[in-house]
Amino acid sequence: MQRIFFLSGLALALTAACSTVQAQKAEVTHWWTSGGESAAVRELATAYQKTGGIWEDAAVAGGTASRAIAVNRIVGGNPPTAALFNTSKQYHELIAEGMLNSIDGVAAKEGWDKLLPRPILDSIRVNGHFYAVPVNIHNPGWFWYSKAALQKAGITAEPRNIDEFFAALDKLKAAGLIPIAIGGQAWQEIVTFSALLINVAGKDTYLRFYQAHDPAVVDSEPFRRTLAAMRKLRGYVDGGSPGRNWNDGTALLISGKAGYQIMGDWAKGEFASAKQQPGKDYGCFIGFTPTTPYQIGGDVFIFPKTVDAQMVKAQQTLASIMVAPSTQIAFNNKKGSIPIRTDVDLKQLDVCAQAGLTAMKDPARHLAVPEMLMAPDMFGNVQDAISKFWNSNTSVEAVIHTLRKALERNT
Repeated sequence: MQRIFFLSGLALALTAACSTVQAQKAEVTHWWTSGGESAAVRELATAYQKTGGIWEDAAVAGGTASRAIAVNRIVGGNPPTAALFNTSKQYHELIAEGMLNSIDGVAAKEGWDKLLPRPILDSIRVNGHFYAVPVNIHNPGWFWYSKAALQKAGITAEPRNIDEFFAALDKLKAAGLIPIAIGGQAWQEIVTFSALLINVAGKDTYLRFYQAHDPAVVDSEPFRRTLAAMRKLRGYVDGGSPGRNWNDGTALLISGKAGYQIMGDWAKGEFASAKQQPGKDYGCFIGFTPTTPYQIGGDVFIFPKTVDAQMVKAQQTLASIMVAPSTQIAFNNKKGSIPIRTDVDLKQLDVCAQAGLTAMKDPARHLAVPEMLMAPDMFGNVQDAISKFWNSNTSVEAVIHTLRKALERNT
């Protein structure tokens, strides 16, 4: 009898041990720490856990810090299972150094080459191999507004051009409200500049600058008009702007203290966390015209090179569940972005996401974000020049000279 109990106990112990071995542990580094972002990443974790895996969350506040830690761990031989990067050239050096696993099998099974928009494919597919799984499409240049603030200022319609936008900002200022909530951080400043470049100068100027790296474009009249609009916009920013985080800017709209914010669609996650509804409590628009180009950026997870079979299996599972339609809906509804797939049910998305997905269905409106068109060094120089222009009395001529040099050094 004792032998039976012993064998039974041994069997249970072995079963538990096997379950532990078989469970695919995935340590995932990311920087999604705000309320809306945390809710979104939990959807990815839940989807992975449903496969029997163990999600180890390794959040680090701030994209720059999170990416640096991931790279240091990869180079140091202690890589996470997966690491968050932006859909850009940020991780292409790791590909060149042979430090990432490809996920060609998942990409082929899902038909990514037919499913994903060209700017996304150009970022994640290098030399014919897929090295990152995209989880969303973010447009960093959305215009958000507080319906309560605009009502108080007597604004009844969305602006159709830059002059109408400034007229609305004047009304908000006269009503004692913050016209536009911008955080004094370099990345927020370049987001604002790029949105203005699209809406003031147009798609051709944007592409000449960010894609063709044409030094002559900075002397063009449309580019100069954009810089003039950027300088004028500085006069509508409140004293609390320097150093303000993007989600704190969104909070000003949520509370009705500010009118507008130019920010990526991740801002929608903050509205959702505050139980505010698009079309009722806040509004959104892509640009001043119905055909404004739609910036395509987003987030991807990369998979560091490893010979650990269990870790490779976990990477493949992560890649598969992240692009699954159900995960895409659940995650993007919380994150504020739109799904990478256009075959999802529009009825499951809010009005802002529906507008984004509708724009995505028109390839003529597709426009890659600057980070996908410029190498990190060049983009960094451009961002520094725009930040200095925003935060000082640097003249238009001086910033044009600096930007021209930044483009000439890389041609």
